[in-house]
Amino acid sequence: MSESTNSTDLKWELLVKRRTSATQGVPPGKEDLTWVANTVTLIYGQRNAVLVDTFLSEEHTREMIDWIKAHDRNLETVYITHGHADHFFGLELVVKHFPNARAIASPQVVEAMHESIAREQNDGSWSKRFPGQIPHKLIPAQILAGTTFGLEGHELRVVNIGHTDTDNTTALHVPSIGLVISGDAIYNNTHPYLVESDGDGRRAWLAAIDSIEALNPKAVVAGHGPLDPDSSPRHIDATRQYVKQFERINSETETARELYDRMLELFPDRINPGSLWAAAHAAKKAAR
Repeated sequence: MSESTNSTDLKWELLVKRRTSATQGVPPGKEDLTWVANTVTLIYGQRNAVLVDTFLSEEHTREMIDWIKAHDRNLETVYITHGHADHFFGLELVVKHFPNARAIASPQVVEAMHESIAREQNDGSWSKRFPGQIPHKLIPAQILAGTTFGLEGHELRVVNIGHTDTDNTTALHVPSIGLVISGDAIYNNTHPYLVESDGDGRRAWLAAIDSIEALNPKAVVAGHGPLDPDSSPRHIDATRQYVKQFERINSETETARELYDRMLELFPDRINPGSLWAAAHAAKKAAR
């Protein structure tokens, strides 16, 4: 699935791939929604292109490589928004196929990527969840000096937004076309990954949402959403309201199942309830 928009010089498109949820053992009743989709973005001009994030699996990454090649552009840069595995494990394959492309991220994100690779090498947690799908070789990006880089005369701005679904995350802002690629700060009709967010983390996430809204974007790319995302700015406030409701209901419930059930009453049609199930358990564990 792809989506595109035009400006005088730059265009952008999305590629969305569906995979099984990392959280299993969810209570029955939402089987048709127990999956998740990852999204990558290609921004391109007349000659060159920038890729934002990669996929988790080797299969999806190879499909993405073919998709990039079909655009007939020189891939200059691969930018990684944050250090979660499902946003960069495909990086080595991309660099192998596009050897002239530089892979970059903020210093904190590069550090998180190193940590994610080390965990995978130590315990193989992603390979256990997705056997035969994870690339054998994993690499981090290089550190971006500064907070901007270019594409055919257009400035692309790194926005350090702090804690969202994990620590030290970023978004990428392309002011000339009013585009923000949010990483996982904004979710599109999908349960946000709140497992790594305690009360302070949820408040930090709300501040990050405010920072994205302050950019006044025309379009916002969510890292996780439906297979046909609309990339509407309305998902900024929708994500804000979800986090606020989770905070409220968490304070009003005693068990993870109560928190899960009451959130599902408010958000019955969001994709990947496994993320909510895991978040509810993490919230109640933290409260003990």
